[in-house]
Amino acid sequence: MTTETNIGDVVQLSPDAGAFAACFMVVTEPKPWGAQGYVRVPGGGDAYFRAKHEYMTHIGRAEWIRSDETEGQP
Repeated sequence: MTTETNIGDVVQLSPDAGAFAACFMVVTEPKPWGAQGYVRVPGGGDAYFRAKHEYMTHIGRAEWIRSDETEGQP
């Protein structure tokens, strides 16, 4: 992934990313090495995941994200 990652971005995880291979993740914490975010699990809430840049592809921006992830953001 070559673009800057921001809170609220949606990325698709690589088929080689592990437990959430090919899932869409909402970024909650951009990191120098990649990002932390959550994958929505239908009927089960959210599962948090950390992915390196090489395991993410930028898709776009989420229209809706968890309200607790936006506290303190402009």
